[in-house]
Amino acid sequence: MLQTIRERAQGWIAWAIVILISIPFALWGIQSYLGVGSEPVVAKVNSTEITEREFEQRYQQLRIRLREQLGAAFRPELFDDRVMRPQVLEQIISETLLLQVSHDMGLRASDAELRTAIMSNPSFQRDGRFARDAYERMLQLQGLNQVQYEEGLRQRIVGSQLERALIASELVTEHELKETLRLERQQRRLSYFRVPRADFVSDEPIGEDQIAAYYQANQDRFQVPERVRLRYLVLDASTMDPAQTPDEDSLRAAYEADVERFRRNEQRAVRHILVALPTDADSEAETDAKARIQAIRERILAGADFGAIARETSEDPGSAGQGGALGTFERGVMDPAFDRAAFALERGVLSEPVRSAFGYHLIEVTEVEEAQVRPFEEVRDELLAEASKRGAEGQFFEWAERLATLAYESPDSLEPAAEALGLELQTSEWLDRSGGEGILANRRVIGAAFSDEVLRQGLNSDVIEPEPQVLQAIVLRVAEHEEASARPLEQVRSEIVETLRAEQAAAAAQRVAEELAGRVRAGEPFAEVAGSYAVTDAGLVARDAAEVPDPIRSLAFTLPRPAEGATSVGSQVLPEGDAAVVVVSEIADGDLDALDAVVRAQQGRGLAQRTGSALFEDLLEDLQQRAKIERRPLRTVSGIE
Repeated sequence: MLQTIRERAQGWIAWAIVILISIPFALWGIQSYLGVGSEPVVAKVNSTEITEREFEQRYQQLRIRLREQLGAAFRPELFDDRVMRPQVLEQIISETLLLQVSHDMGLRASDAELRTAIMSNPSFQRDGRFARDAYERMLQLQGLNQVQYEEGLRQRIVGSQLERALIASELVTEHELKETLRLERQQRRLSYFRVPRADFVSDEPIGEDQIAAYYQANQDRFQVPERVRLRYLVLDASTMDPAQTPDEDSLRAAYEADVERFRRNEQRAVRHILVALPTDADSEAETDAKARIQAIRERILAGADFGAIARETSEDPGSAGQGGALGTFERGVMDPAFDRAAFALERGVLSEPVRSAFGYHLIEVTEVEEAQVRPFEEVRDELLAEASKRGAEGQFFEWAERLATLAYESPDSLEPAAEALGLELQTSEWLDRSGGEGILANRRVIGAAFSDEVLRQGLNSDVIEPEPQVLQAIVLRVAEHEEASARPLEQVRSEIVETLRAEQAAAAAQRVAEELAGRVRAGEPFAEVAGSYAVTDAGLVARDAAEVPDPIRSLAFTLPRPAEGATSVGSQVLPEGDAAVVVVSEIADGDLDALDAVVRAQQGRGLAQRTGSALFEDLLEDLQQRAKIERRPLRTVSGIE
């Protein structure tokens, strides 16, 4: 047949058809090769697209950062993807919008700012000092190279400049500070007594119509969620042994092949004194700065203590308090001019004045750690652990592939896979969509358990890796399934009766409290109205006083200011169903003049920062309202929005 087609496909008509067919195929192929239009977009801010890859990368960075910060306290089940993912997207949208506005205003981040941000990040430090290996390890965990991370950080610095500038520029007047402190530091003298709900609980029968009505109106309270019991197999690289233990020769070969990794560059501990001067300073300021730094140098050469002089004169706020100490660093970390001078000096020798982008420095090297290569004997155990880990990881991936094949070939049972791989076939407790404990708390695992293929079709799940950075895998199937349903009325009747009686008792306590409060307002003495109820005299209470229940304290600070010789009275229902009658007899306003100068300045800065932050939030909201922002549905780990 093909020969017949070839023989008849002659002439210009046949060639025209071939050309017409070839053009769209060629264009489609080029587009696929170049990846045009293939990147999913989760949001668009004006003309800037936020791709799904960028979003997922930021989301994984957040999870890694939380895991690093919380350590053993990190529990995946506390971080719900359905809540966190939209929050991360909104954060990216805000940052993108701020970055656009900042670029329009001409804001930029210098190399010095970028360097400072990296070196001051606690995640990149060890014993309070910047550690390059910790820096590189964190980037590796986040799936970034140094250029990608630093470019992203530079953009975040630029995006934050507008916020910092707005907050720093906010001023607070004396009147604003006085009025704020008058209210914030206000104290109220209050007394109260409780009217217990328990005094009004009745044994009177509850009508069937009331019970039925409550049941119908509160179906959600009696709902049993859909739930499953799972059968599952877990692969964990941390519990797997490598196929073979590496011998001495292979360890030495690995050492020789990667010896540069064990090279420790020269590091120097340095202290300095700075006379700050911007790069665009005029000649008069330049001359003055030179004279000042030279005078400081002469004092040190005359015998003055470097550390004491640094604390007295240095204009570097980060190191002056430590006698100018900058810690230990290697080449390429500091400003280029500073770096050259620091690594050219002999230990204990005071430098000539050095001009950098920050001003004039006097530099002294206090300690030198020579470059060296760690010997094989020192790193042997480290190499062995790495080789063993690689072997276990290799076995993990091999077994994970076998597990996936076996689970697919026997889609209605996990027993063949368990027997072939020697894995324990485990059974869970009943689980709903909120998940369980350990690996069964992971959103990917729960998403798979309630997917159509596993739940409705009764198939084994795919092999799931719950966390991208953890070599652990699970395959599961549903052993038992129960649909969501409301518990029958007869099963919850006693619960409803108890609830209705409690509500009736609370309402009765509230009515009594309101009546008693009315008697106090009418002029009856508070103690007489309280009668047998115990009165608590709390004295002067601040807004954050922990010794008074929150609802009582909140009511006290909403009551009007009492007239001279009178009181303000109110009643309040408490969370446990009791009611309270509250009396405020005195109000003592916060007094700005009573604060010393230091506290007063702190309060002023705090108020200015809060006001500036509020203004920034208003600005951000306004920018978002005026921007063209498109949000597209996010895919969850289970593929369901």
